[in-house]
Amino acid sequence: MNGAPMIKGPRVLLRKPKDSDIMDYLDVDVSQELVKMYGGNTKNIAPKTLDKAKKFIQAIKENQLEWCIEYEGKMIGQARLTVSEMDNRARYAIGLFNPSVWGKGIGTEVTQLVLNYAFEELRLHRVDLRVLDYNKRAIKCYEKCGFIQEGVEREGALIEGKYETDIMMSILNREFYAMKETERQQL
Repeated sequence: MNGAPMIKGPRVLLRKPKDSDIMDYLDVDVSQELVKMYGGNTKNIAPKTLDKAKKFIQAIKENQLEWCIEYEGKMIGQARLTVSEMDNRARYAIGLFNPSVWGKGIGTEVTQLVLNYAFEELRLHRVDLRVLDYNKRAIKCYEKCGFIQEGVEREGALIEGKYETDIMMSILNREFYAMKETERQQL
């Protein structure tokens, strides 16, 4: 693996960070709903700072398989694969920090692009993720992309004084290819 290649979809571009991403990130206020979906504390949200923005972008740069998500010329989020070469698998994570793009299918497009890269280019056997049970929008996106719920970690996350449940989901290479074949036959 040589790091994250640029991946172009119909509406998004997955790429390494560039300097303007810092301002794109700073230009969007912290969303209370986003903090909640990430499992953060919504009662103590600090405003973004230039220093935090630079660190956020630097962390994406330093991760071998992490992309900035560009939509309509602006960075709106990031996606990451954390690969375990020993087990030929990866953990997937995505975050769209700009609420103006939610509900437009962007997360689905990005997830499909990353899965295509994971299975076609990296030849992985499995991609998995964890998502908070109350993050229904994300779960719907993952199911649409072929992820299957395989486990539940009951009340494993203490968020704002309440125990919350994580859902474990995965997709195997054979499931990915079967889904692609079904889509091809429907064309």
